[in-house]
Amino acid sequence: MNSIALKMLMGDKLKYFGLVAGIAFATMLILQQSSILVGFARQTGAFIRDTAQADLWIMDPQVRFSQDQVPVRGTTIQLARGVPGVDWALPLYQGFLRGKMPDGTRFTMILVGLDDATLMGAPPVIADGTLADLRRDKAVFIQADKPEKKLMMKRGGNRPLAIGDRFSANDQEAVVAGTYRGRESFFWEPVVYTTYSRALQYAPPERNSLAFILVKVKPGHDLQTVKAALEDRTGLAVRTNEEFIKLTADYILNTTGILVNFGLAVALGVLIGSLVAGQTFYNFTLDNLRHYGALKAMGVSNSQLMGMVLLQAGTVAVLGYGVGVGLGSMMGWIVASQGLAFSMPWYVPAFAFTAIISVCALAAWLSLRQVFKLEPAVVFKA
Repeated sequence: MNSIALKMLMGDKLKYFGLVAGIAFATMLILQQSSILVGFARQTGAFIRDTAQADLWIMDPQVRFSQDQVPVRGTTIQLARGVPGVDWALPLYQGFLRGKMPDGTRFTMILVGLDDATLMGAPPVIADGTLADLRRDKAVFIQADKPEKKLMMKRGGNRPLAIGDRFSANDQEAVVAGTYRGRESFFWEPVVYTTYSRALQYAPPERNSLAFILVKVKPGHDLQTVKAALEDRTGLAVRTNEEFIKLTADYILNTTGILVNFGLAVALGVLIGSLVAGQTFYNFTLDNLRHYGALKAMGVSNSQLMGMVLLQAGTVAVLGYGVGVGLGSMMGWIVASQGLAFSMPWYVPAFAFTAIISVCALAAWLSLRQVFKLEPAVVFKA
């Protein structure tokens, strides 16, 4: 009976390829929208991942996302260093700053100040120069690999700043001493790195300027125990890398409306894909009712017919899903190569597979209702 079911499925090539194409389109639509949403969510935590040499982040409880500026007291560092299980605790400055290039082009940057002695928290990949160059007078590092993050002199030949170029940061001179490669980020302002003491010189004077404290836990000590001790000692919020990434993603996705917009897009993708796949398979079954009637007239039971329909549904679901994943991955590669948000972790294809199987199972169930009600005599009607 299985061979007969497959011959029925593949006998009409046009309908067969239409079924596979419909399910492939549904799969691709679900994958694309879901992967773009996941890509945006991951980009919100790019700065945290680039600065992930630490295990814990100490911050003001009012901090809502990674670029939020809520400074804490500098004396908190000494409190953190006195907690059992802390290997080191280092300052990190971060803030938005106005800059001006030699040709007069103005821009806004995210200035990051690293601990002068250790330079802990630096980007993981240095493109040009060495990290030690950051200790040179007025030295800063700029991003080199993302066109949208490069500091471009629009009035001076439309070229990016290079090593040796100078610009002003809050009306103070800065010299490009090196470049780095960073992750794709949701925030479009270029990130400029310097030392902590120099960042305080560039930044507007404030009573408190310490944005975050990076903490490394000693080997053999429980992370959650040290975290609880730090919270008790400092009275501030202490978050792991993943907790900080989740906090940032939740805030950005909810407050900007991205979650709602792309959530609706994903829901529409599932709905449209389901209608296309379900309607196509349902129509296929209706078109073959006479064949099912002939089989019933020959003594084939309803359970055998059910097995045939489910085999047909499973076959087109798996084939269409495979084609859809291939097309979705290809489109994702093209989109990602252009610098747009796209990320397809394992659970996105798993979600799409569950949706497609569920849709095909529902279509098969609706089709079976028509098959079970079918009278064998229908095959003899004109």
